Amino acid sequence: MSHDAHSKLERLKADIRQLDSLAVAFSGGVDSTFLLYVAHQELGDKVLALTALSAFYPDRESNEAVEFAKTYNIRQITHSVDELDIKGFAKNPLNRCYLCKSNLFGVFNKSIEEQHIQYLAEGSNADDVSDYRPGLQATKELHVLSPLREAGLTKADIRLLSKEMGLPTWDKPSFACLASRIPYGEEITREKLDAVDVSEQLLIDLGFKQARVRHHGKVARIEVVADDLARLLLPDIRQQVIAGVKKAGFAYVTVDLQGYRTGSMNETITT
Repeated sequence: MSHDAHSKLERLKADIRQLDSLAVAFSGGVDSTFLLYVAHQELGDKVLALTALSAFYPDRESNEAVEFAKTYNIRQITHSVDELDIKGFAKNPLNRCYLCKSNLFGVFNKSIEEQHIQYLAEGSNADDVSDYRPGLQATKELHVLSPLREAGLTKADIRLLSKEMGLPTWDKPSFACLASRIPYGEEITREKLDAVDVSEQLLIDLGFKQARVRHHGKVARIEVVADDLARLLLPDIRQQVIAGVKKAGFAYVTVDLQGYRTGSMNETITT
């Protein structure tokens, strides 16, 4: 895999070098950090990081994104966005991600016009075509580049290369916006987002690196990686989780025996 990953990296670099200037939609996650870093290596000060500040992403995520840009001396502009202002978004339809990305890329496209940047890119990778990803439609419609996907880079490739480059995100847990914790068709509210955010932060503070708290009304469905299930059920940990999650607003605290997996809310979608 190492040789294959490096050949894909060379293609990515070559693709980026052809661009006059580039803005990267930068969340601070594994993929967008890697893309921003490589783009900055290739294009220098012709690269701009664009970061959304939103209630749908915990402060720890946006803080890490700002810190990374400062550390590597990359120019960054932050935009405050409120997805609940988007028509139809709060109803949580199946195309929720499309509505969000259309709005966000619209904001970012205006920003790059003002900054005289030629292209906007986002960090989806080659694995992202396998799950239900309506947000990718917005990428196409708004002419946003997806250089990692074009180069065939998978999440495993990106983690491997990020580690070699010394990027702090190489082993960062995957993260998706907090709206993904609420089942499609159930209204998204700030209260629900806050309950999920507080509960997930508790799990992180207890040492569970990869955790999700899915919001099912009064029920919290906790996902941790299978290897962490036994630790989650240790009496002291279990009591702290129960107390903290109930304090966050849930009446019942449950554990998903299948463990953490991306897109578990998509498992009920029939196409």
